[in-house]
Amino acid sequence: MPHYDGRPHVLILGGNFAGLACAQKVRQYLGGKARITVIDRKSYLLFIPNIPADVFEDRNPALHQRMDLVPILAKDDIDFIHGEVTAVDIAARNVTFRPAERGGAEDHVEHYDYVIFALGARLAYDRIEGFAEHGHTVSDLYHGEKLRRYLNPRYAGGPIAIGSARFHQGDGADGLEPYPGGSIPRALAACEGPPVEVMMSMATWLKDRKLGGPENVTVFTPAPMIAEDAGEDVVKQLLTLATKMGFNYWNNTQDITRLTADAIEFADGRTLPAEVKIIFPDWVPHDFVKGLPVSDSEGFIKTDLLMRNPDHPEVFACGDCAAVTVPKLGAIGHQQSDIIGLQLGKIFGAVEAEKADVPLKPEVLCIGDMGDGKAFWIHSNSWFGGDRQILKMGRVPYFLKMRYRDMFFAADGKVPAWGLDAAALIAEGH
Repeated sequence: MPHYDGRPHVLILGGNFAGLACAQKVRQYLGGKARITVIDRKSYLLFIPNIPADVFEDRNPALHQRMDLVPILAKDDIDFIHGEVTAVDIAARNVTFRPAERGGAEDHVEHYDYVIFALGARLAYDRIEGFAEHGHTVSDLYHGEKLRRYLNPRYAGGPIAIGSARFHQGDGADGLEPYPGGSIPRALAACEGPPVEVMMSMATWLKDRKLGGPENVTVFTPAPMIAEDAGEDVVKQLLTLATKMGFNYWNNTQDITRLTADAIEFADGRTLPAEVKIIFPDWVPHDFVKGLPVSDSEGFIKTDLLMRNPDHPEVFACGDCAAVTVPKLGAIGHQQSDIIGLQLGKIFGAVEAEKADVPLKPEVLCIGDMGDGKAFWIHSNSWFGGDRQILKMGRVPYFLKMRYRDMFFAADGKVPAWGLDAAALIAEGH
């Protein structure tokens, strides 16, 4: 929407976790020095992490896991455009979008002085043959409710398979060194905390309904080791526990070839029988981003560890659309949003360089519901070259997971600076 007041314009593409956090951090550090606009194709934030809990507790996630963006952004004098981004002209600093409230809308253009890509990624279920007919997932409200309605009461007691398709990462983070001697590794799965969480929760759901237990469930990964980003020591602990509980585990599946009514076929030639197939797909960039001068070989946005494109310093990226975000994990996007706010604060003369120029040191922070009022907490950076691998399990991490959503909504998405440190202290000190 045209709005000219003489201030530089910071345009943020995407309004879920990364986009909302960026908008709020930029306003925090810049004050009134810039006009800020968020564009998103939906007018609410989708609180993805707690969808599985609603599914397994037989609640419709659409009633609990979304937060209206417009009034929250307005509190910080941030404009919102309910629109679908269709093109970005990096040279002209223009973004083309189409109003998304009703079909048949015309294209519009917004000019920017600085742009932040926070679009997330496309979840490529449409590339998995048979998924629409035979697959399930928990990545959004529709699919969560679809799975809930299948489990209650259609589930016939057959085998359950949970796991990931292969992730195609791109080369945009090659050569970056977040820790001395470390790197941003190449991942074969986008994020595997959710498959582990759903595996554990499903076993509790089966047990509570006297339909079986872990022996009904097989978790699979295209990689040599599931959830490799958590660190080898953490994964060994999780796998030891899962084996003792009776779960089945397939690794090195390479990719999903096809889903049928009663099985999953893998690229390595194996076939896994399954009545219920809960899939986490490849995460791919939005089509209009591919081929841009700021994109990598797959279409993710290239940045340095200050989340800024090295060739176009007016371009930033945060969250799942950024090449450096591996795994595709909300906690890493949260770290990145603060870096971007500080960087723009420095550009606008509101933040000292010493404070702003602290590069990303990614950490895996993950809380996963295990069912039965328990959860696991993972805090690790070893995959990137750090020295931390922590795994805790019990009722305290579950309490933190459930209360985090309540705090997030009550605080309009503004996680206090001490929030993650406090959560780590509570989870790791109990």
